[in-house]
Amino acid sequence: MANTSSAKKATRKIARRTAMNKNRRSRVRTYVRKVEEALAAGDKTAAEAAFLAAQPELMRAATKGVMHKNTASRKVSRLAQRLKTLSA
Repeated sequence: MANTSSAKKATRKIARRTAMNKNRRSRVRTYVRKVEEALAAGDKTAAEAAFLAAQPELMRAATKGVMHKNTASRKVSRLAQRLKTLSA
């Protein structure tokens, strides 16, 4: 258990940040899942709409430090590629 007041404050901050990061990660996964479900169904318009919603969410997660910038870029790139093959 934390002894000093600064250590207690640090544990509170860590808990708060962990909750925020968990929420952001969950939102990213939800948006990505919506794109993947639309791709699996073959619904081009829904997939495009879901992709346009998911892209800023992924980049926001990268900006906030929830995931690495390259990871977010890779996910966006792969989703865009799958969307392109669906429309072709």
